[in-house]
Amino acid sequence: MGNREDLLAGARHCLIEKGYAGTTARDIATAAGTSLAAIGYHFRTTRALLDEALYQAMQEWGEELERTLAASAGADATGAERFEAGWSRIIESFARLRPLWAVQFELIASMDRSPELREAFAPANRQARLGLAAIFHRLDPEVDEAKALALGAFYQALLGGLAAQSLVDPAGTPSAAELTDALRTVAEEFATGPGAAQG
Repeated sequence: MGNREDLLAGARHCLIEKGYAGTTARDIATAAGTSLAAIGYHFRTTRALLDEALYQAMQEWGEELERTLAASAGADATGAERFEAGWSRIIESFARLRPLWAVQFELIASMDRSPELREAFAPANRQARLGLAAIFHRLDPEVDEAKALALGAFYQALLGGLAAQSLVDPAGTPSAAELTDALRTVAEEFATGPGAAQG
């Protein structure tokens, strides 16, 4: 690996060990086995390096999820089967990626005090929505971008809510089967109306 890759690996290690706000340039340089000057040379700022390391980690998670779903829910799977298979993998990943989710919530909490951070993550947030729509619906954003963004926002809301629950109460996080049943109930109420569902 070169210095740039070493720095990204060191930054990811520090994000997991110390969190975003608790990581210093010296921490990263020590973990990476590089000089402090290397951070400025390759990334200009420590924050830019941390942002890139976090973005890469979450992008890798998305790619891993997409591969896993393609293998576990075949082309002939129903929408409900794809939904349940997808959320099963996501929920399983929460324990393994707990530190990365904790860092994301740390960043979200600080965005009101850091407009540049919000601006830096806005494109990644949009890309995440499009990616989720592609994973769960095989929807090409170039064909119907507005629909892909809306569906992606729905899945992103589920994802963020489940991640928060898994951080606060891992044992109480709903299963993929429970989510699927809940979604069926909501869909039935939409289709038939609450009066018919209660009757």
